[in-house]
Amino acid sequence: MPHPKPLRLFSYFRSGASWRVRIGLAWKGLSVPQTAIDLRTGAQSAADWRARNPQAMVPALELSDGTLLTQSLAILEWLEETHPANPFLPADPQARARIRAASLVIAADTHPIQNLGILKRIEALTSADHARQWAKETIAHGLAAFEALIARESGPYCFGARPTLADILLVPMLFNARRFGIDLADYPRIAEAEVACEPLPAFQSARPEQQPDADR
Repeated sequence: MPHPKPLRLFSYFRSGASWRVRIGLAWKGLSVPQTAIDLRTGAQSAADWRARNPQAMVPALELSDGTLLTQSLAILEWLEETHPANPFLPADPQARARIRAASLVIAADTHPIQNLGILKRIEALTSADHARQWAKETIAHGLAAFEALIARESGPYCFGARPTLADILLVPMLFNARRFGIDLADYPRIAEAEVACEPLPAFQSARPEQQPDADR
């Protein structure tokens, strides 16, 4: 009987959404080979990749039967449902909803409207300076909302004593925040959560500079 194909992650080392999935995979103890889709060269728009993923984006996770899962949150939810060990969502439905709400502040309302494609459009319509200002204001607005949602939650992580989906979404977003000059001192609970996540092996191994396609 043939062995099932291993999972395979289609990723780009600097992609924040790919970074989330890498953290989730590592948190579940899964070592997954990667295929790089280089966003700088436009590889995401190649006909063969667009045929597989009509959105022409990363990340995507190929399952053992060849099914391709897209959208980082959908992939993370699939991981949680199919690999219940080391959960990143609690059992309590209300707590799960709060964590998902905070995660969506980043995944739905912040990251997508300051990603590379959007900034290129703004730059083409206005200027590079306007694009950078848009990104900075968008991220600051999202982090302010996220900070308010976790302000009364116990630490050191976003929602208590262990990382959750919210931490997995937060850490990559802070890379972009620093890139656009945002002072994280304005967000003390966010800073506390990041410090707690930083030494964890799953978060360390998912960092951009640790990826096989990273610039050397």
